[in-house]
Amino acid sequence: MVEEVFPGVYLVGGRLATKSFAPGTRVYGEKLVQEGGIEYRMWDLHRSKLAAAMYKGMKEMHIKPGSTALYLGASTGTTPSHVSDVVGKEGAVYCVEFAQRSMRDLLAVCERRENMLPIMGDARQPQDYAEMLGGQKVDVIYQDVAQPDQADIFIKNSKMFLKKGGWGMIAIKSQSIDVSRQPKKVFEEFIAQVGSEIEVRDQIDLTPYDLEHLFITGQRK
Repeated sequence: MVEEVFPGVYLVGGRLATKSFAPGTRVYGEKLVQEGGIEYRMWDLHRSKLAAAMYKGMKEMHIKPGSTALYLGASTGTTPSHVSDVVGKEGAVYCVEFAQRSMRDLLAVCERRENMLPIMGDARQPQDYAEMLGGQKVDVIYQDVAQPDQADIFIKNSKMFLKKGGWGMIAIKSQSIDVSRQPKKVFEEFIAQVGSEIEVRDQIDLTPYDLEHLFITGQRK
């Protein structure tokens, strides 16, 4: 049984999934399921903070069919590949990654997905990859960057690339910001910082899928 829970996101047999943009290929060993002549990729909650946030009650999925998304911290492409499935052929996912080893794997994923565009770059320096976006503003900035200056990284990229009324979706890792402080205090300070750019609308604790992580969404003012 297939049920659409958000635009482009489905429950297949009670588990989250997306319609494959590149049928017949796996990105991280995920299960492929055929239903009604359509191939779905099962979305592992333990491998994707976005999937965990949806499963734990995220109110609205702001990445939709046709969306343009700037993905900061794309790593090897696990979650970006599902975002690629969601946005489809009319959308685009600009995937920023700094680590060379991760980029090699990410490139292999992008080769099979024309709507995924790999960008070797440092998310702290958005001006260095502005040309890759061709001067356009994006609908969504998705950030999963385990760095102490996570808030500053988002603010810089939002100022340069996020449309007015666009959405930020951020996975905050408290221990990457300050291991000595209580996660709740770290999260509160982070939300206050990014409040200059977005109005935070949703907060989801990702336990038990990702410990000491908070997932937030907010709309650009």
